[in-house]
Amino acid sequence: MKVTFASDNTAGASESVFQAMMDAAQGDAMPYGNDEVTAEVTEMLSALFECDLDVFMVSTGTAANVLSLGAMTPSWGSVLCHSESHILNDECSAPEFYTGGARLIGIDGQDAKIDPIKLKALTYHKIGDVHSCQPSAVSLSQVTEVGSVYSLEELRAITDIAKEAGLPVHMDGARFANALVALGCTPAEMTWKAGIDILSFGATKNGTMAAEAIVVFNKSLSKDLAFRRKRGGHLHSKMRLLSSQMKAYLTDDLWRKNAEQANSMMALLQDGLATIPGVKINTPAQANMVFCTFPKGMTEHLTEQDFTFYGGRWGEGVVRLVTSFRTPKEGVEAFIHSAKAFVEKT
Repeated sequence: MKVTFASDNTAGASESVFQAMMDAAQGDAMPYGNDEVTAEVTEMLSALFECDLDVFMVSTGTAANVLSLGAMTPSWGSVLCHSESHILNDECSAPEFYTGGARLIGIDGQDAKIDPIKLKALTYHKIGDVHSCQPSAVSLSQVTEVGSVYSLEELRAITDIAKEAGLPVHMDGARFANALVALGCTPAEMTWKAGIDILSFGATKNGTMAAEAIVVFNKSLSKDLAFRRKRGGHLHSKMRLLSSQMKAYLTDDLWRKNAEQANSMMALLQDGLATIPGVKINTPAQANMVFCTFPKGMTEHLTEQDFTFYGGRWGEGVVRLVTSFRTPKEGVEAFIHSAKAFVEKT
């Protein structure tokens, strides 16, 4: 059995998502988001988050993140984020491009969570000094880059500091559903009620083909987003085909069910790894991603057994394992069995 734990991007899309796209492709509809499905998605997200909001559909998480940052940050400003955040390390300077040159400043913190004390120090750094980038926004990842999840109290600690300094807050929610399932709270509690102004509502990793939503709670930030999306090349003419994916994703709690599957498979995987001598769990998984250190030779052994995952970037023996809504229980059990067999053999 060939099983991948490389990324939740390796999984395809849920069947209902493809069916919704095929249904939406029939007949004619007004272009550029002026269609009934796109309007319906806005209504569905408004109901989900229990508030009035604006929605801008895009097809990639990168677009959702950088267009959001562009709406929050002037070209002479800075975005305060964790030093391990995706926007700082994995967006190929797209944030700088879409903000017109704003600087991203990394802040340390345990488990890839922004340290509130260090954040507070930077929010007032050289305010009004024309020689320096001005703190303009805060961005945090939920789930973080190491698989941890901010608690509601931790979110509020960050947003309170930001609001005191007059800074809007963006949430990179590429794995939003996984974090929400882990916390067991409502979407409203994890976003606008916790002080979030703009959310990159991720869906591609969790069951759509290519559909992400910029969800704007602070509607004063919506003013120029429509123009930024068009100027950036992300206003799809046949928007209904993106929106139909999101509609299917939100229907019958598909988003939640997929995340529950991914998270439960990670819990099973992590519990199994914890019983294997020589395997160290570096940051306990709270959602569907874990980093751990394997004993020498185990990575090569598992790779030879047709298991796929990432390693080598974070130090000797350190690997990243990610589960998805398509990860089979049998695959997780086979991985654990193979890892145990390696230890017994050595």
